[in-house]
Amino acid sequence: MQPRWLSAQELRAWRAYRGLSLVLEDTLDQQLRHESGLSHLNYSVLVFLAEAPERRLRMTDLAEQLKIARTRLSYTIGRMEEDGWVRREDSPGDKRGQLAVLTDAGMAALEDAAPGHVAVVRAAVFDRLTPEQAQAFGEACEIILAGLTGPERPALPADLPWRR
Repeated sequence: MQPRWLSAQELRAWRAYRGLSLVLEDTLDQQLRHESGLSHLNYSVLVFLAEAPERRLRMTDLAEQLKIARTRLSYTIGRMEEDGWVRREDSPGDKRGQLAVLTDAGMAALEDAAPGHVAVVRAAVFDRLTPEQAQAFGEACEIILAGLTGPERPALPADLPWRR
């Protein structure tokens, strides 16, 4: 079976996305580390926990929201526990499950980091797009993400990261 090569337009879009994703992630991580001492992953953990009921989530649910392997999350939470930003609790009614809980210190770290982070996101992404482009960008990202995580996702040798 012949491969379906990308058209010139598709290749241009793919290379732009690939470059954008690498440089944007690095930009966000550098800004957070410099201004707040948080990695972008740490910041994301704090955001998801802050938005969760009672500032707590099952570790497996948090891994899914972050789109990372459970082992990576466990390591990350361990490091964040050392800094006092989160703690682990046993999950009520589930002897094997654990919850990640945002501490007051973690909430303070998030509140301190958020203004600078949002300013960089706005300057790097949304200030460069018209409202129509921002809407189309969001819709395109949602469609691609659903295709990678939904029932029609590509068959790969390993399962989704948070299920590994």
